[in-house]
Amino acid sequence: MPLLRSILHALVMLVTVIPWGIWMVTASLWANGEQMYWKAARWLGWQIDAARILCGIEVRVTGMENLPEGKTSPAILLVKHQSTYETFLMPTLMPHPLAYVFKKELIYVPFFGWAMGRMDMIHIDRSLKAKAFNKVVEQGKRLLAQGIWVIMFPEGTRIPRGQKGTYKTGGTRLAVETGAPVIPIAVSSAKVWPRKAFIKRPGLVDVSIGKPIPSQGRQPEELMREVEAWIEAEMRRLDPEAYR
Repeated sequence: MPLLRSILHALVMLVTVIPWGIWMVTASLWANGEQMYWKAARWLGWQIDAARILCGIEVRVTGMENLPEGKTSPAILLVKHQSTYETFLMPTLMPHPLAYVFKKELIYVPFFGWAMGRMDMIHIDRSLKAKAFNKVVEQGKRLLAQGIWVIMFPEGTRIPRGQKGTYKTGGTRLAVETGAPVIPIAVSSAKVWPRKAFIKRPGLVDVSIGKPIPSQGRQPEELMREVEAWIEAEMRRLDPEAYR
């Protein structure tokens, strides 16, 4: 049954991403950045709904009260990365538009990547290293000033359930450069949608949003250690079976 459900969910994504990608590219000729973002969030919401209906994946969110209030209040979200699920989920939860920081190669993926390329996000060439980070800071300052929150996965890639990747300081360096607070977020998505897995299983995904951590006067390395400590401790609370 999980295989059949997973096939159906994959078909929903495949069937809807083609017209959606075409529509996004076309709409970018007249729509502004915020309109484009919410068009994208609507499609992502469809996929989250399909995962719930077809695969039995439910979500429980705690800590929404920790998010900054105000239309232009800045924030940098640093999220535990276990699955594709949280990349789809976060825009459906957050009250502000999000700007993902991602490698530029993704914009060449047919339909999905084309749509991402037409949005006001931060795509970087990792081979440029220092220049790539300068672009993140430059664009990050502009987006944060508009009330767009920057979202990053500090481990850089999806990490298997019960494991910890290397937390890189790009997100906290951006926070220190801009003065924006960081919001640590723990997500137990690998319980139902494991890394690189096609088969999805029914179950509950917990999303825990931590309190904002001020960045002013901090060092990026020290700040990331605090983020890492909170996320990893929270992961053990949310999914204790994975960390026995």
